[in-house]
Amino acid sequence: MADALIIFKQTVIMFLYMAAGFTLFRFRLITREGSASMANLLLYIIIPCVLIQSFQVVYTPAKAQELLISIALGALLLLAAMLLSHLLLRRDPIDDFGAAFSNAGFMGFPLITALLGKEAVFYAAGFVALLNALQWTYGQYLLSGDRADLSIRKAVRSPLVLSFLLGLLLFFLRVKLPPMLGTAVSAVSAMNGPLAMITLGVYLAQLDVGKTLKNRRIYLASAVRLVLIPLVSYVLLYCLFPGLSAMKIALYIAAMAPVGANVAVYAQKQGRDYSYAVGLVCLSTLFSVVTMPLMILLVK
Repeated sequence: MADALIIFKQTVIMFLYMAAGFTLFRFRLITREGSASMANLLLYIIIPCVLIQSFQVVYTPAKAQELLISIALGALLLLAAMLLSHLLLRRDPIDDFGAAFSNAGFMGFPLITALLGKEAVFYAAGFVALLNALQWTYGQYLLSGDRADLSIRKAVRSPLVLSFLLGLLLFFLRVKLPPMLGTAVSAVSAMNGPLAMITLGVYLAQLDVGKTLKNRRIYLASAVRLVLIPLVSYVLLYCLFPGLSAMKIALYIAAMAPVGANVAVYAQKQGRDYSYAVGLVCLSTLFSVVTMPLMILLVK
């Protein structure tokens, strides 16, 4: 119960950040173009720093083994999410993309840090890197229908995959960042939660809320993302691999996060219904205030 309360409090704090973004846009202090720039800042600078920072831990054989296990489990959870989403939502590419991929970097990392400490982000780093590689390739393929988007070369160019590989290299070579650089990376990493939610608040301010609330598709896609996929993730993590551990809790939180903000970015890029994608991101994030604390109670 205490962990669910921590999740609830942290989620409320993040919604205060979202309210700030909403207000800034309404008062024309941030523009639509400004929100796109903020999203790029998150994608190309802040989350890469979070990933690199997560690997700045003391190397031990046990840690290396835990890392490889966490990457394998993360891949299993992502595969399950993609299969379920495609099975249930394949008629609409935005719903399929949105339900398959959680907001693990923007929202999952801050919640993992609040519940387990910043060291536990190490266990979800592989999940987030794989998620972003799959969004960059499979996700864009869903939206475009172009098989060229499935290129492995394209996946490797993702800034999050590159930062993940750099973090892995530093970890296995047992290289610590120089103090000044390490301090800078740590400071930028701390911006992740606030800036991500401010950006979502700006997205929310651009919505026709009445029209969005009347769209039944959003509720189905949100239910798949927030309820069905977390339940299946729970079964995979705790029934197939019994026992409670920080690694599994971190992966479970990453898997239960709401629809990832990148669905809106990629929908806009591919000429899809950007407004609907924004609505899906924002409403699923609002619903997650209730669903995430309830889901975390399953592991207690």
